[in-house]
Amino acid sequence: MKVLVAMSGGVDSSVAALLARDAGHEVVGATMKLWGGVSDSGCCSVSDVDDARRVASKIGIDHHVFNFTEEFQDAVVNHYVESYSRGLTPNPCIECNRNVKFDIFIDRAIRLGFDMVATGHYARVSNQGGRFSLSRGLDEIKDQSYVISMLDQERLSRLMLPIGEMHKSRVREIAAAGGLMTASKPDSQDVCFIASTTSRVEFLSARVALHSGRVVDSKSRAIIGEVPAIESITIGQRRGLGTMGDSARRYVVGVDHQSGEVVLGSLQETYTDEIAFGTPTYVWDPPLLGSEVLCQMSSHGKTQKGRFFPGRIVFDEPVRKVAPGQTIVFYSGSEVLGAGVVA
Repeated sequence: MKVLVAMSGGVDSSVAALLARDAGHEVVGATMKLWGGVSDSGCCSVSDVDDARRVASKIGIDHHVFNFTEEFQDAVVNHYVESYSRGLTPNPCIECNRNVKFDIFIDRAIRLGFDMVATGHYARVSNQGGRFSLSRGLDEIKDQSYVISMLDQERLSRLMLPIGEMHKSRVREIAAAGGLMTASKPDSQDVCFIASTTSRVEFLSARVALHSGRVVDSKSRAIIGEVPAIESITIGQRRGLGTMGDSARRYVVGVDHQSGEVVLGSLQETYTDEIAFGTPTYVWDPPLLGSEVLCQMSSHGKTQKGRFFPGRIVFDEPVRKVAPGQTIVFYSGSEVLGAGVVA
């Protein structure tokens, strides 16, 4: 079987390529050049391409670089900036997976004659009589099913996840035993297109007009501060809210871009009984009306029990509010059912 491995230059994709080769597949590695600007963090640095190339040479496979900078700019960076300008808090990694890594990259692989695409994500794909399922990775701490929760049957049918049945420690052991120079390479964490020396506000201000906002108390409606960029404020935020000298512990419980108000309230006011979502995607069919689901609202957040209804989840117990633009993923046990963008 011809397999194109998406090699990011990290240890996980390096081992995925090695395992695919050892399984007897005809393997080629490819690294996506995504961000054309300054980057010294995340998974888009120039050194990552060199690391992927060196690993490919070590394990004896060809390596290519696909230039997707324009597509990444349009689908991820522009979406990120536009979302913040509309009062949303996007997840750029999910948008990159949705529109680039598991869309354009897979399409390129198919056109080049590859049967499958492999990545180093900690998740599992299984074929159950022609119906593909997506489940959490064996390593619960590293599980990445959340960030690839938007995959449908067509994409899953083309996907191999060689390290989904492993713990991170085992992946590093395999890399070390194979003499791969990425064996001890740290994991990337940051937004890849924002340099570590640049704040989110600085990045946004260079691309869109930012607006100051009044900070008001949820009960008295009294003005208690001001923020220089309301676009940078998210639900649940507690710091950087322009309320110096006020010892009260308050949290952002609402942001109204039209009126220019940031509303602060108590910790209790950051909780809600339900979360609305839009633009849903499902691995197979939508969950049954009123059925019990487990919901995850951040990459490494805990799951919460709730009931599924069209466009909303009603939780068994109050949960922390989630910023609009973030992703909520629905599970049945460890299996991904689908996902939606918080409204």
